[in-house]
This record gives sequence, C-alpha cells and structure tokens, in this order.
Amino acid sequence: MDEQRFIAYYRVSTDRQGRSGLGLEAQREAVGQFLAGKTATVTAEYVEIESGGKSDRPKLAEALEACERHKATLLIAKLDRLARSVAFISALMEARTNFLAVDMPHASRLVLHVMAAFAEHERDMIRERTKAALAAAKARGVRLGTNGVFLAQQNKAHAAKYAEGLREAFKAASEAGARTTQQIANYLNARGIPSREGGRWHPANVARVLSRLRA
Repeated sequence: MDEQRFIAYYRVSTDRQGRSGLGLEAQREAVGQFLAGKTATVTAEYVEIESGGKSDRPKLAEALEACERHKATLLIAKLDRLARSVAFISALMEARTNFLAVDMPHASRLVLHVMAAFAEHERDMIRERTKAALAAAKARGVRLGTNGVFLAQQNKAHAAKYAEGLREAFKAASEAGARTTQQIANYLNARGIPSREGGRWHPANVARVLSRLRA
C-alpha cells in the first residue's frame, strides 16, 4: 500500500500560546493519534500564530504550496483551526487542495462547508447577543468597560456549560449510529430531549452544540 503524505497545519491564537505550546501540543497529539497505525507520514508541519477570524495566513499559504509540491493532503486537528469563515473555507475548496480535519475525517467537502457556515453563524449570534446585553445594561445605567468583557465571557460560558451537559446524550446518539446532524436531531427529538430554546432539535442547533463540544 502506498504511503499517504500529509502536511500538518497548526494554529494558535496568541503569541503567548505559541511560545508556551498551549493548544499546540493538543493539536499535535490529536494528529498523532489519528495517524497511529496508518501507512502515512507527515512531510512537514507549519504553525500559524493568528486570529481565527482573519484570512491572511502566510503559514497556511506555505502549507498549501507544500501540499501541491509534495502532492500531499493538508491535515488539521480541528476544522476551526482553519477558520470560522465560510468564505475562507470556500476559497480553500476552490483551490482544489485536499484537506482533512481529524475531528471529522469522513466529512465530505459539503459537510465541511456547512459546518463552517454554522460556526460563522454562531459567532455572529454571540456577537449580537452580547451587543443586546450591553445595550440593556447601558439602559439600566450600568457603566460599561470591564462589564462588557464580563458579559461576553458570561454568555460564552453559559453556551459551553449547556453543550457540556449534552455530551452524554450526543455520545449515545453516535453510539446508536447517528452520524449526520439530522440523524442526531432525530435521536434527541425521539427521546424528548429539548433544545436550549425548549423546542425541537434541527441540524442547525445540533451543529452549534457539536461546535462547542469540539472546542
């Protein structure tokens, strides 16, 4: 069997994380576990220190060029290590570069596009909820500043805590054979598990929880 070649791409959000290895080692471990036992090799690796919301990634550009040069596949630990921008994922797809996300190794390009869209939508929703909370606080006469940061962190923490409470249910859905967001939604609805809003599950809110559990 021919050996499959990969170019590993890792991203950390801050220079401090880059120096300390925080987040980087977890990504390397995920990639290592994925490749264990496979006839594959990592030809090169590139580390980007950049914000996830930006598309100007010199190291990613180098990694993509290396993929073309070595006829290799771009390998990342998590889809959000590339970007939370559907436009960025679309551009990557148009480049015809094969890429694989360890947390979704069997996902098609369409699924990756949809997941990126959900991640971008969630980011926009968090931004809007934070703006609404800040406006309400200001209307009550609360002085903003550190309060704004606190409200944003609180909103994010609540979403993460809610997702964590559903981890076992999502794990059970997976063990029962649910693979797509629609199948997971059907599983949760059949067992009477309400969504965060108290209603039914749909692919969109399933994807948002999956994004939180994989963060």
